[in-house]
Amino acid sequence: MALPRRGLSNGGVDDEEVTVGIGPVPVEDVVAVARNGARVRISVEARDAMARARAVVEELAAAPTPAYGISTGFGALATRHIPTEMRTQLQRSLVRSHAAGSGPEVEREVVRALMLLRLSTLATGHTGVRPETAELMAALISAGITPVVHEYGSLGCSGDLAPLAHCALALMGEGQVRDASGTLLPAAEALAAAGLAPVTFEAKEGLALINGTDGMLGMLVLAITDLRRLLRTADIAAAMSVEGQLATDRVFAPELQAIRPHPGQASSAANLVALLADSGVVASHRGPDCNRVQDAYSLRCSPQVHGAARDTVEYAATVAERELASAVDNPVVIGGAVESNGNFHGAPVAYVLDFLAIVAADVASISERRTDRFLDKARNHGLPPFLAHDPGVDSGHMIAQYTQAAIVSELKRLAAPASVDSIPSSAMQEDHVSMGWSAARKLRRSVDGLTRVVAIEVLTAARALDLRAPLTPSPATAAVVRLLREAGIEGPGPDRHLSPEIETAFRLVDSGAVLAAVEELIGELN
Repeated sequence: MALPRRGLSNGGVDDEEVTVGIGPVPVEDVVAVARNGARVRISVEARDAMARARAVVEELAAAPTPAYGISTGFGALATRHIPTEMRTQLQRSLVRSHAAGSGPEVEREVVRALMLLRLSTLATGHTGVRPETAELMAALISAGITPVVHEYGSLGCSGDLAPLAHCALALMGEGQVRDASGTLLPAAEALAAAGLAPVTFEAKEGLALINGTDGMLGMLVLAITDLRRLLRTADIAAAMSVEGQLATDRVFAPELQAIRPHPGQASSAANLVALLADSGVVASHRGPDCNRVQDAYSLRCSPQVHGAARDTVEYAATVAERELASAVDNPVVIGGAVESNGNFHGAPVAYVLDFLAIVAADVASISERRTDRFLDKARNHGLPPFLAHDPGVDSGHMIAQYTQAAIVSELKRLAAPASVDSIPSSAMQEDHVSMGWSAARKLRRSVDGLTRVVAIEVLTAARALDLRAPLTPSPATAAVVRLLREAGIEGPGPDRHLSPEIETAFRLVDSGAVLAAVEELIGELN
């Protein structure tokens, strides 16, 4: 399920540097490290906090009384007291055995986000990891060394154990990594080439490095970033469809939105009003001769659907912000003691990851319905069937809608929640798990699918607007049509190879170029 994303997906590091302190990592820093290759440094305050917590761990390690995670086994094996001389082996064995992932490699941006967020928890001073261990993780991120993490292995409870264990394995100089150029090589070689020495984990360190929700959280943060851009772009696509299908803009008036005061709906409707301002196409049928009583739901209700999606994304962002401010580990160093807890359970993150998959599926669904109306001569108000140059000889955008439909169908399947599918593990000690990692993995595919569906709507609507000539589109939608044409997508004409045009439109939507073309002209959308 590995998907290409924007940013330095094939390696490389940037001159930008972010600081990890004892507070939450800002979302923009997560994106900078994950996608733009930003380097990482740890603040002095965070180093001091880690040193204080480490002193607590070392005191407990020297005590005769067993302390979970420090001088005992793990999970269902927690009742065994481990003698001092075997504790280094305990941590080494923990990481090796938990690095049990399988399947395709996870994307570089996900692994970098995961490592940054684990480092952020270490920096809080609640895990008991030595500062030098955290510094090595920061050095790997800054050097562009990315451990190989696999698709399968996390149940999202006790954190993303297997993915995090593969990262911890690299700190030991074991396992496989990719260097800044994307070359696959043994971790020991990559560390040596970067002038770094592997670490030997001491009491509690192996456990602290693998017991977090960082993988699912990193993917949540990236998905929220993408969906915020995509929902504004979906408003642009909807405006182009409303315009191209001779629909009314009156239903988007602010006084009609105010009587149902959902904030996302108001934002989406305001975008549509701004996008359709000064449209010659809309003005052409605004007079008393217009016999259109009501437009189809997919046109008229776009703000209601896009708005509900926005509100759901913002709720997910609230959960992400809380998780970014959390220190997720078990046990934790708190108040001069080490306490067991259940904060590693991924339920809060898993739920919103599932919610966002529903959002992606439904926004894609309404986008596909708007596209389909362009292609049916009984519903497209005077446009040629399938927007074809010579219908019968040419098929126009007929099969582009098939592609949309295939993606929407898959998105509906991906909207089935992962978070309700708990499977017990560790001899029933870990008898209820979140499956948050799985929810995050399918959401990434959902976001990719939504991007492609919106791109096809933009592509089709642009062709329709050209066919409405001599009527002129609004300045905002005309800017999108111009962007497509400048990118090499030709206007209406005989059939040509359509797949490259779809991919070009996808890249323009995915990169934010469509959104930028509009916002440079009319200002920032809501």
